Formats: sequence, structure tokens, C-alpha cells
Amino acid sequence: MPGILYLCATPIGNLQDMTPRVVETLKSVDLIAAEDTRNSRRLMTHFDIHTPMTSYHEYNKMEKAHELVGKLQQGVNVALITDAGTPAISDPGEVLVQFCQEAGITVTSLPGPAACITALTLSGLSTRRFCFEGFLPTEKKDRSVILEELKEESRTIVLYEAPHRLKRTLQELYEQLGDRRITLCRELTKVFETVIPTTLRAAQTLYDEQEPRGEFVLVLEGRSREEKRREEIAAWQALSVEEHMALYEGQGMDRKSAMKQVAKDRGVGKREIYGELNRRQISDEDE
Repeated sequence: MPGILYLCATPIGNLQDMTPRVVETLKSVDLIAAEDTRNSRRLMTHFDIHTPMTSYHEYNKMEKAHELVGKLQQGVNVALITDAGTPAISDPGEVLVQFCQEAGITVTSLPGPAACITALTLSGLSTRRFCFEGFLPTEKKDRSVILEELKEESRTIVLYEAPHRLKRTLQELYEQLGDRRITLCRELTKVFETVIPTTLRAAQTLYDEQEPRGEFVLVLEGRSREEKRREEIAAWQALSVEEHMALYEGQGMDRKSAMKQVAKDRGVGKREIYGELNRRQISDEDE
């Protein structure tokens, strides 16, 4: 029988967040694949876990994933852990999970800490709809594409950021998205846990006066639908009613349907569009 891959969430700060189920699993599997065996060894020592470990990280994820799948096919049970949090979230573990699914290997997840969810619940922003972006790309072109997409995002946005890149990220978010509400979270679940509800502009000022320290989770307010609608209406109103009508009629719409759509675009009643067209027609006849 093939083995099972266990995705084991580990504490993001406070060791008491380690679940008994994860501890038991790490003790019972045949092998633990860890992002950094040196960091994980301290965790293993704390919980008296003596299972053999092997490294699995960003720089060996493809080759090592093939190797681990081979072991799993031979009946070896493997636990995957990251330095902190849930494997496969902004983590090379997603590659191993894909390979296991393709090979028909059973994968199960042992839930536990995740910095993105912890920060979201602390943010004071809407949690009903949200998107997780992880770390923004470092390449300028790729970064620009993502920022442009986030500009239109109406859901709450969760980002990760390193301290040495925080100032740049805050500046770019402010330039692209405007002055939205943001909650900055750092040292989550640790003694000096910090949660700062603020705005992008105020956050820039704060870190102009002090150097950022620690890994950050940024929870950013999405674009309001009201703001988006106002901008859409303003864009349509830049056209004359006749130009707007011609746009839809040129697409094959009949006059009645085009009039209805123009009214919807401009946020007015169909009667107002009808009246505007009639006034324009009378004006043209008088001339």
C-alpha cells in the first residue's frame, strides 16, 4: 500500500498553538519533510519528536518532490511542515501536493495556524469576501501587472511582506490604489504581537519615522463598489448620449435596447435618455 502525505500546520509564533494531532502524527510518520531542518529541529526537540527529517524547500522542490513521491509509492508515510504555518500556503508544498495527486497518493491536511487568516480576523476589515495574494512579485513588470489587478479588486486583500521591502510596497499600493484603509500585523501570536489599523498614507508616514521590523501581513480594504460605479458613470458621461447610443447600435442592438443600456450605464432613467435624444433631434431640425 502507498503511504500518505500529511500536511502538518506548525505554530507561527506561540508553540502552544501546536495541535496534539500534529504532534502525534509527526511522531508516527516515517519521515518529516521540512522547509529548514535546522529551524524545525528546535520544534522537534520541544515536543520530543525523533522522526528522521529531510529538507524540502523552494530551491529543491521539483527534484525532491519526485523523490518523496517515490518514497510514498513504496509505502513510506511522510509529514510535510514549513518553518511556520500551514504547508502549501505561499510555500513550495503546493508542488508536492500536485505531484501526489497526479500519482494517486493520498494527501490529508491537519489544520492549524495560518498567518493570513489570523491577520484577517484581527484586521477589523470585511472578512466575508477576501483574496490572498501572498508576496508581490519582485520583478517590476510582474509586480506592475498584479498591482493593476488589485486596483480593481473589491474584496479585502491579504498580502505578506518582508520588512526590507515594506516601505516600497506601501508606497506602490498608495500610488496605485489610493488612500485606503489597511491593517498592518506583525509578530502574530508572539509576545510583541502588533496590529495597527490605519491608512496607506498614514502607514507610509509611520515607517518614514521608524524602521520596519519582523515579517508583516498586510490586510487591505478592497475597492468599494460605490467608487467603482461612480467612475464607470463618469467615464460614460464623457460621451454624448448620441455617441453612447451609436456605440451599442453599432454592435447590433435595436434602438429600444440601446436606450435601456445607455440609461443603465449612466445611472439615469430611460425616460431621461429618450428626452435628451428628442431635444437633440428638435435642436438639429431647428438648425
